[in-house]
Amino acid sequence: MVPKRWAKRAVTRNAIKRQIYTVSAQFEPHLGVAAHVVRLRASFDRKQFVSASSELLKAAVRAELLSLFERACTASLPAAKAAA
Repeated sequence: MVPKRWAKRAVTRNAIKRQIYTVSAQFEPHLGVAAHVVRLRASFDRKQFVSASSELLKAAVRAELLSLFERACTASLPAAKAAA
């Protein structure tokens, strides 16, 4: 779920969701089996990102998602070792 306060237009929210699905598929083997919530920290202003299909928007979303998923993987790594 991507709230309207982060991206006002539905087309932008849908583009962000597609990026979330793509990046999360890359990290799926490294994350435990659970429900994960992705919370973005930056808003995506329409003035800065004019088009929802712009490469600038995709790069910004992907960069934030990669850092979030890398952090989640490193946080879940010690817990997985402790359980083993």
